[in-house]
Amino acid sequence: MLGILVVDKPLGITSHDVVNTIRRKFQTRRVGHAGTLDPLATGTLVMAIGPATRFLQYLPLEPKIYECEVFFGEERNTQDGEGEVTATYEVPQNLEELILANVPTLTGEIQQLPPMYSAVKRNGKPLYFYARQGEEIERDKRTVFIDSFELLDLTENRAHMRIVSSGGTYVRTLAHDLGQLIGCGAYLSALARTAVGKFEIEDAAPLEEANESDLIPLREALAPMPEVILNAFQEKMVGDGQTVQANRPMDCPFVQLIGTGGQTISVATVKGGTYCHPECVIPSVQLPADED
Repeated sequence: MLGILVVDKPLGITSHDVVNTIRRKFQTRRVGHAGTLDPLATGTLVMAIGPATRFLQYLPLEPKIYECEVFFGEERNTQDGEGEVTATYEVPQNLEELILANVPTLTGEIQQLPPMYSAVKRNGKPLYFYARQGEEIERDKRTVFIDSFELLDLTENRAHMRIVSSGGTYVRTLAHDLGQLIGCGAYLSALARTAVGKFEIEDAAPLEEANESDLIPLREALAPMPEVILNAFQEKMVGDGQTVQANRPMDCPFVQLIGTGGQTISVATVKGGTYCHPECVIPSVQLPADED
């Protein structure tokens, strides 16, 4: 069994809880996911089953699109609704005006400081380990890209916002930083991821209903990555890890190699325009009988 599965993650469980649920449902240990969602978050979680786990890194997984609620007037130690209140402020009357004035500061290429309550590791331990001990650890900022940060609605001190961003973005840190810019504090009170690259929430399976019929074949999931169709001899070469030559120049870093059964059997690095060197290969014994 192999393929890509898009799940609608429910509220209140971790991404690893979702992995464990899918392992039980599909009766396999080989399950992975791309792009962790915190327990507070819901929405699109892209998963891989079986040998497809090796291909997660090649999927079109950006941009990430979120809809969220930002609560102004408080700061919390986790930067979201799960944490303890660390400060309270009076919310300005012209909050909408201030949001619109400061959002441009948090768009484009920006630097984010990972929150202490995160899985980023320092000295082999996640930052949240130190945070739970009451320690503040020095950490490096990371570069992320915020394509858009849009105010959809504002009700008193709760803003409904839409964010389009690169991978690796901490949406709760965006909320926290916006509150700091305005001067009244803020935290992320709700979050839903509506899309991961081309994978959208409308196409996601509810976790409890997910089954084998929801699996997306690798060939479909990897698109629009260009394809190279192999003959039987080339397919055997790829199975042995050997480089094959495409019948046309390929102006791209990677291609998917399609076997004689019409299935993706490998992702290859393109070298010299036409030479395709296999990076990940699915052994023929692990391929399904057909992949419609």
